[in-house]
Amino acid sequence: MSLTGEFSRRVSMLLHRGRFRRELDEEMRLHLDLRHEQQIASGLTPKEAHWSAQRRFGNVDRIKERSHMAWGWNWLETFLQDAGYGLRSMLRTRAITMVALTSLALGIGANTAIFSFLDAIMLRSLPVKDPQGLVKLGVEDPGGITDAFANTELYSYPFYRQFQRKNAVFSETAAMYSMMNDVHGFIDDRQEPQLIHVQTVSGTYFSTLGVSAQLGRVLNETDDSSKDDHPVVVISDNFWKRTFGDDPSVLSHKVKLGNVVYDIVGVAPQEFFGTQVGVAPDAWAPLSMSAAIPPGWGGYDKNFTEGLYILGRLKPGVTTEQATANVNLLFPQILRGFPDANLSQWNLTRLSRAHVSIKSMAKGISDLRGDYSKPLMVLMVIVGLVLLIACANIANLLLARSTARARELAVRQALGAPRSRIIRQLLTESLLLALTGGALGIAFAAAADRVLLRMISQGSDTVPLDVSLNLRLLAFTFAVTVGTALLFGTLPALRATRVQLVENLKSGRGASTAAGRSPIAKILVVSQVALSLVLTVTACLFLRTLVNLNDVDTGFNKANVLRLDIDSDITGYKQNDPRLKALFKQIEDRVSALPGVTAASFSAFTFAEGSWDSSIHVPGMPVDHNTNVNHNVIGNGYFATMQIPIIAGRSFTAQDTATSQRVAIISEHVARTLFPAGSPIGHTYDLGSDSNDAAHPLTVIGVAKDVKLHGLTGSANYIDYLPYTQQDWSFGDLEVRYSGDFSSISNEVQQSIHAVDRMLPISNIRTLDAEVADTFTNQTIIAELSAFFGLMAVFLSCIGLYGLMSYLVGRRTGEIGIRMALGASRSEVAWHVLREMGLMVIAGIVIGLPITVSGIRLVRNMLYGLSGTDPLSLMAAVAFLLLAGMAAGYLPARRASTVEPVVALRDE
Repeated sequence: MSLTGEFSRRVSMLLHRGRFRRELDEEMRLHLDLRHEQQIASGLTPKEAHWSAQRRFGNVDRIKERSHMAWGWNWLETFLQDAGYGLRSMLRTRAITMVALTSLALGIGANTAIFSFLDAIMLRSLPVKDPQGLVKLGVEDPGGITDAFANTELYSYPFYRQFQRKNAVFSETAAMYSMMNDVHGFIDDRQEPQLIHVQTVSGTYFSTLGVSAQLGRVLNETDDSSKDDHPVVVISDNFWKRTFGDDPSVLSHKVKLGNVVYDIVGVAPQEFFGTQVGVAPDAWAPLSMSAAIPPGWGGYDKNFTEGLYILGRLKPGVTTEQATANVNLLFPQILRGFPDANLSQWNLTRLSRAHVSIKSMAKGISDLRGDYSKPLMVLMVIVGLVLLIACANIANLLLARSTARARELAVRQALGAPRSRIIRQLLTESLLLALTGGALGIAFAAAADRVLLRMISQGSDTVPLDVSLNLRLLAFTFAVTVGTALLFGTLPALRATRVQLVENLKSGRGASTAAGRSPIAKILVVSQVALSLVLTVTACLFLRTLVNLNDVDTGFNKANVLRLDIDSDITGYKQNDPRLKALFKQIEDRVSALPGVTAASFSAFTFAEGSWDSSIHVPGMPVDHNTNVNHNVIGNGYFATMQIPIIAGRSFTAQDTATSQRVAIISEHVARTLFPAGSPIGHTYDLGSDSNDAAHPLTVIGVAKDVKLHGLTGSANYIDYLPYTQQDWSFGDLEVRYSGDFSSISNEVQQSIHAVDRMLPISNIRTLDAEVADTFTNQTIIAELSAFFGLMAVFLSCIGLYGLMSYLVGRRTGEIGIRMALGASRSEVAWHVLREMGLMVIAGIVIGLPITVSGIRLVRNMLYGLSGTDPLSLMAAVAFLLLAGMAAGYLPARRASTVEPVVALRDE
């Protein structure tokens, strides 16, 4: 018979076992009847013929068993029988089952949830052709634009074109802007603007990735061949569904971005989200249109306006080392060949030291990877320890349960069941328990993933990260589930089958009592306490880090400041249009006049929003090429809004106009390090290191207190402030200092803005406090989750302590009765129980302390403002565990103290 026929026969037998048994019984009766008639025909009596036929036919039950083995899957039937018995056993002990299932659901679910983020951020490859063959020039992923000579991370468009022609190691190359264009555009003739995330890329972007359109076409070289004359876009599948409702005629629609109308030429595949994990563009436009798409970064034909990532696909047989050598050969040649290259001695030295490294693009570019890889690994260890504690807890429960089932297991062995068969039965019950807990854990993980995704998202938009179930995630969960079942089920199964048949078959309790005195249960509880100490100390350290970050002095007052984004590009005004500056001033005046508003101002940047920076030239001082000053373009009310003190000089006023002397305010750090000794007031300086700009110097009129602009953990930044009346800028940030209710102030501010121009899109309305808090989201997540899992670990340990002490008190009722009959007081009995419990907790703490101190070295660089061996955290964790242990042992101790000696001795 073929394998297919054999498989079909066995499946049929498995599904129709009742019919198979009936047919087998009928066939066996027929054979017996025929043999019986043959024996009668040979001259035997009916009785003699019956026994002779039975002897000749053989053992009926044995023949049935062999037939089942030959026709079916005996192992599967046995497993189903064991599973059915295990299910009934679980239902008989509902309390133990509920505790075990809850522990497993939380433990497995937490591991699955964290692994889903690890998978999405760190492990999953890009949905492109042969992702392993893709590489990127530069190992870092900075976003922005620079003119720094010999930059090895960002590149100009002319550099990309020359590199594309001259390299010998890539079959295809592509370029993409390092920043996303967030544009409020219009769909067809719709009147309401819509926020559209636009990624500008080279015409070779899709072909290099090996991505084709599901509808229409992708961008090509023709779209990127000349400046500002190819207004076409490819839209994402999500944008197509969200905006056009899967309309197959989408290619006839148009999108207006800024002042230019773009044709939709294609729809990207559903699985393609781009090349940046956690960033999903709505549309891709050619780099040739970058100057026309707000905010109009441009740089298409400028040799040293560097803001692009360069990607490449390795030729077959080319190694990363060979590609690196070829890239570093071309890099200086191309830069030296530009006619406007500034080949000063300093630049030549920098160029000689420059080295372009190559980074694999198999898993894409991701800011999330840099921010969350270490926290996710730490959380993976934490949830793994929680699962270990849960396993120890369940193993203890199963040990106690197996002791109670000692008589049942002894009867099975007495009836001929081998030890391996009983172990298999008990492990099947453990597997059934783990599979049920794993199924519940997947449901828990799905809910937890949504919460985590919301936690790592900044602002109102959720990070576009796919953390849904996939085959790898299910395989991980199944492996954890089976491993968990073996971990907590093997020891109780082996222990349960090591029984004394005669003693367990007796009606007495001696064997059970002996089993109750086994040290295994105590070892498991001590292990739980030790692991709980590790998690509790870790939680204390991360919580204290979070408190320290919240207390950092930023240099400005972040409380009671509303901030929002306005897309002024939609007005169509250029940056140097006086009407745009008049619009800003009108909005500031209207908002400042609102009740409850004390100050309002536009600014180019607030906190952790990037910056425009360059070196500066101060007459009489050497140029420091390694020190860049962050330039912030602001309104006159900025310092009052942010409550940044002016230490010397004055702030900007209405007299600082476009036609007056150009002025600036510098930070303390700039005044101390880049200006001559003494007061900098009245000194001048030029933006950039080139003193040819001396025709338009900036005069310092004030010194402001140092503030932190990019993050909380670094030192204060070099900053200068320029008035927007003298510096062209298309603003997005409006800050408003207010008192009162945030919601009502927010509504009034928006109404005031729309009273000036009802078409202005307003987005990202939030507090400055929340914006600052977003910069340490990873610390917040790890602190909150480590605290949650630390409490869970202590709770599980307390359950283990309580369960063990309750069990021991129950098994030693006779001993307690004898103690009390001999004169022991109730308080002495209670103290005896508490002391035994306390010794286990102290033993766990002693074992856990060196493990904790060693383990915390791994997270020392994630802490802020304290050391890894912080004594306060250690003492707090130890005190908390001792109190939790005493609370867990109180009820068993109280129960022991209420034992009546006469009743206990009578039962014994």
